[in-house]
Amino acid sequence: MRQDCDTGSASDGGPRERAFGKLGLDSSAPSTRLLVASDPCPVIVSNEGSGSPLLLLGDHAGRAIPASLDRLGLTDEALDRHIAWDIGVAGLGRALSADLGSAFIRQAYSRLVIDCNRRPEAPGSIVMVSDGTVVPGNADLDDEARARRLAEIYQPYQAAIGDWLDANLARRPILVSLHSFTPSMNGKDRPWSLGVLHRGDSPFSDAVLGLLRDRMGEAVGDNEPYRMDSTDNTVPLQADPRGLDYLELEVRQDLLDNKKAEQAMSALLGPVLLQALAQVRPQPV
Repeated sequence: MRQDCDTGSASDGGPRERAFGKLGLDSSAPSTRLLVASDPCPVIVSNEGSGSPLLLLGDHAGRAIPASLDRLGLTDEALDRHIAWDIGVAGLGRALSADLGSAFIRQAYSRLVIDCNRRPEAPGSIVMVSDGTVVPGNADLDDEARARRLAEIYQPYQAAIGDWLDANLARRPILVSLHSFTPSMNGKDRPWSLGVLHRGDSPFSDAVLGLLRDRMGEAVGDNEPYRMDSTDNTVPLQADPRGLDYLELEVRQDLLDNKKAEQAMSALLGPVLLQALAQVRPQPV
C-alpha cells in the first residue's frame, strides 16, 4: 500500500500540492525498504484536479537523497550542481501550474538515485560518474539495491503520470516535460536560452518552436542543446502508447536562478503554450 505524505497548499501560497507514493511501512518487522518514515514521498503533484489538457512534468525537479544512502557519498557542493537535479524546474513548473491552471507532477528525488527519464535497464538509469564526478553510493550495486530504487522512486512517479493521463484521457492531454541545462558544457558556451526537443512527430512542439522563434530567434534551439532520442524515457513510455502529443522543453539554468526569474520565465512561456494549444486545437466557430 502506498501512502500520502502531506496534503495542502504550498507554504508560499502557490498551487495546492499533494505528496504521495511511499510504500507503507510494516512496523512489526525490520524494514528492508529504501525509504524510511523521515524520507519525503517520491511524487509531488500540484493542481491535481486541473481541467487543463496540459500536463507539466519534472522528471529531474527534485534533489532529495534517501537517508539510508548517506548522500551517495557526495558533498553539499556536488549535490547543489546540475548533476543532481534540473536547477529551477520545480519552481518553474509550480509557477506555470499556477499561471495556466495545469497539473504539475514532479519527482522529489535526485536523478543520481535513479533517473526517471531513462529506462530502468539503460546504463544511464543509475550512473557511477556524472559530468566528471564519481558517485560513490552508486558503485557495485546489487540487484536488490537497484530493485528498491526502481520500486520506491521510479515506479511511483511513472505510475502517477500514467494514472493522471488515464483519468483525463478524454481531453487528450499533452505532456510538457520541463528540463534545464547548464550555460556551458565541456568548456563550451551554449548560446541557446531555450531548447525544444522532439522527434519530428509533434504538432505541439512545432507550434511552440515557431512561436518562441518568432519572439527570440535563434536563441531557441531546435533539438538543442540535446536531441530527443532513444535514451529518453518518459515521453515514449507515457505519450506514445496513448497516442498523445508532447513537448520536451529545456531552459538554461541561469534564467531560473531565483524565484523572480522562475516567475518571469513562466510569464514568457505560459502564453506561448496556450497559443500553441489553440493552434493545434482550434475551437469550433
